[in-house]
Amino acid sequence: MVELMLEQEVAGFTYFRRHASSLDLRLLLLVFGSLALVSLIIAAGFAAVGAWLIIPFAGVEIAALGAAACMIVRRAGDFERLAFSGDRILVEVRERGVARRFEFHRGWAQLVTGAKGSVALRSHGREVEIGRFCGEDGRRALVRELRGRLGSKRI
Repeated sequence: MVELMLEQEVAGFTYFRRHASSLDLRLLLLVFGSLALVSLIIAAGFAAVGAWLIIPFAGVEIAALGAAACMIVRRAGDFERLAFSGDRILVEVRERGVARRFEFHRGWAQLVTGAKGSVALRSHGREVEIGRFCGEDGRRALVRELRGRLGSKRI
């Protein structure tokens, strides 16, 4: 599991969290390639003895493995970063390849908790969820850390 990183900077405070991923790209390709090769060898063996209908099913199996591998690769770069600097709060979120950036004024932003333990920053009709890559305990720790540093629900 990726650890929760809370950094203290001279100018402020930074929280950074990545999507948990146990496979790097090279290992993922090795696993996918070996599974596809084994499936093709087995399908070729059955086709050689006359059960040629197994080849389309092996193709479907390899396509499903490829789709799962693509989803893993697409999620591998997901992260969220929350940085406090002076009167600004900067939130950067990358999810499924789409990066978004939010900026809040420290005096107006509020830390809010919602249903199912979600945590968000809210200000002037805009809201962004934070702690999305944490488990329940990680979100509670983040809320405690932010409230401890800020003194209340008000940021």
